[in-house]
Amino acid sequence: MAEQTTLESLLEMGFDRNRAEKAVINTGNQGIEQAMDWLMEHENDPDIDEPYVPPVGNVVGGAADSQASSDQPTITSTVEGEMDEDMSNFIAEQALKHPMTEEERREQVKRLEELMRVKQAERRERERAEEVEREKQRRKQGQELQQMRQKLQDDEMKKLADARRREKMEDKLARQRVKEKIARDREERAQKFGGGAPTSTAASSQPSPTSPSSPTSQGPPPTKKEYDESRIQVRLLDGSTITTVFKAQEPLAAVRVYVQMNGNTPEGQDFTLLSPYPRHVYTELDMEKPLKELGLVPSAVLVVTKK
Repeated sequence: MAEQTTLESLLEMGFDRNRAEKAVINTGNQGIEQAMDWLMEHENDPDIDEPYVPPVGNVVGGAADSQASSDQPTITSTVEGEMDEDMSNFIAEQALKHPMTEEERREQVKRLEELMRVKQAERRERERAEEVEREKQRRKQGQELQQMRQKLQDDEMKKLADARRREKMEDKLARQRVKEKIARDREERAQKFGGGAPTSTAASSQPSPTSPSSPTSQGPPPTKKEYDESRIQVRLLDGSTITTVFKAQEPLAAVRVYVQMNGNTPEGQDFTLLSPYPRHVYTELDMEKPLKELGLVPSAVLVVTKK
């Protein structure tokens, strides 16, 4: 079967002449399939429906440039006329070389239209596949980003939990050290008072010598006794009391710690200590002073009040 010319085939398929001519020229008249491929690739070009204009060479030279610039409309018109004549001659030659009957033309157009539909379907399928792949990539990137954010959040929560555990452990160890210190102090006091009790009892059982009634035989007046311990009674918020013995040189803060560890004060409840007679509220500065300096030796009563 004789082949129909590429340009006539494109025109019979419904393509605009400007598009068909551009497709034939830009593909070097290599066949209908190449022309259709070019049309499908460039169908969205802004100048696809404009007439084909061949490139015009530049003329180099000072005076020649000016003359070429002034004669440009005439030259352009001449070139366009020659181009149209060449295209017409080209189409006529192709028609003479490959004459086709009407039946052959319809068959050829039908075959080309089917080929066009196949190529368009392939192109749509390819575009759908590319769109699906882009959507997969977008979702994958979104999932990776979400996983990264979740990991950072989990790491931050883990750091906070570890810090809280360390704080609780340090607080527990500090309380344990205070308890151990209080227990050691109690044990030392128990040993001291337990060993001195028999001696005091024995001394009290011995008869005291009679002192002479003569004023001239009396010795110097007794000196004031120095106490190295203080018996502290603390009245708590619920009305109950606790009593213990402290060293005279221990700070008032030791009494506060003892109340925190042995009293019924709720955890986290801040409180202060005061002396009822005479009334005196102890401040943070007083906490570092010894009991002896605060006048709480040899014994004293303190009251716990909310801060």
